[in-house]
Amino acid sequence: MLKLWGRLNSLNVQKVVLALEEIGTPYERTDAGLQFGHNKTPEYLAKNPMGLVPVLEDDDFVLWESNAITRYLCAKYAPTTLYYADLRARADAERWMEWQGGSLNTALVPAFYNLVRVVPEKRDMVAVEASRLKVIDLIAMFDAHLKGRDFVSGAHYGFGDIGMAPIIHRWLHMPCERASAPHVEAWYQRMMQRAACQQVLTLPLS
Repeated sequence: MLKLWGRLNSLNVQKVVLALEEIGTPYERTDAGLQFGHNKTPEYLAKNPMGLVPVLEDDDFVLWESNAITRYLCAKYAPTTLYYADLRARADAERWMEWQGGSLNTALVPAFYNLVRVVPEKRDMVAVEASRLKVIDLIAMFDAHLKGRDFVSGAHYGFGDIGMAPIIHRWLHMPCERASAPHVEAWYQRMMQRAACQQVLTLPLS
């Protein structure tokens, strides 16, 4: 059975859990990271020298980095559906997954951390505002991409949508002002009609 290490309030873990739930293959998840610990033990660091979550164990194969895990699972269990048979659709999804991790998440972290994980009297509101404005600009890019599209790579739901759903969920539920992004909001509503998203993306932000 597949084994996943990671706490469910991590958006990177959420990606992988979404993929697993969409695929429908049995798996076992163990909470790790932050208050749950495990991730700094020698045993865990032998699996992932970065000491981060998630980590996937597939028999004797150990994989870390959420985007890599998500693509691996979709390629192995849903190669012509969630992973896309069409090379261009696949590359399009990979592009947005990398953008999510490298650009959008980097911009979002200061606002999320201060507004969600820091007590009000210790929040850096200057950092929050700078972060919020950067994210608004980036969300506008994603909104433009989604115009005329039901899903990240066009007409079919796949790993690109899985990779984007948790961070968009986080952004839309943070206690801050957001600019209108109608195509992103419509896409998010389509995501939340899926059973996997309803299961994974309903916990309060923490």
